[in-house]
Amino acid sequence: QVQLVESGGGLVQAGGSLRLSCAASGRTFSSSYCMGWFRLAPGKEREFVAAIRRNDNTYYADSVKGRFTISRDNAKNTVSLQMNSLKPEDTAVYYCAAAPAGCGQGYDYWGQGTQVTVSS
Repeated sequence: QVQLVESGGGLVQAGGSLRLSCAASGRTFSSSYCMGWFRLAPGKEREFVAAIRRNDNTYYADSVKGRFTISRDNAKNTVSLQMNSLKPEDTAVYYCAAAPAGCGQGYDYWGQGTQVTVSS
């Protein structure tokens, strides 16, 4: 099985920063998995935020380019999302996810989510 646990969410003022972390564990988890971050706000569809391959190639939604940075530490089985210049529209539950077959494929494993609230 694979478990993903997010942490680092909280309340921050607009323009501030937060760093989210995702810890992966389980006997079936592989560091070759694509790791991604998604977010879900009330009344909105789940939105892709960022993803990272094992080789550190990264992908970002246009809405967060230049503000968010995804990274991973394969030795620790962790992935992080550094969020800078936060905006109220970034408010959402952020989910860590793993795609065993690649970033362009399905995300089969999901964390519980961590709330990010950006106040104006």
